[in-house]
Amino acid sequence: MTVKEAVVNNRVGLYARPATFFIQKANEFKSSIWIEKEERRVNAKSLLGVLSLGVVQGTSVTLIADGVDEAEAIDSLVKLLAEGLG
Repeated sequence: MTVKEAVVNNRVGLYARPATFFIQKANEFKSSIWIEKEERRVNAKSLLGVLSLGVVQGTSVTLIADGVDEAEAIDSLVKLLAEGLG
């Protein structure tokens, strides 16, 4: 299991289009991936789950992955959040 903190730098947070980019990237990996905010954990491959967190710009989230490509998945998603999700 790999765990890393990340800060969401997108100006609208993880809503609509940015959330879709994040989920599409998460779905490229075989590992199970979760995103956690304030002790609430959801599947990072679920649009409704990610949107339900209400992540805004500057929010710190925890990314958790477990599986064969967990390190690559976490590094890729942390980078995506840091770069502002396109």
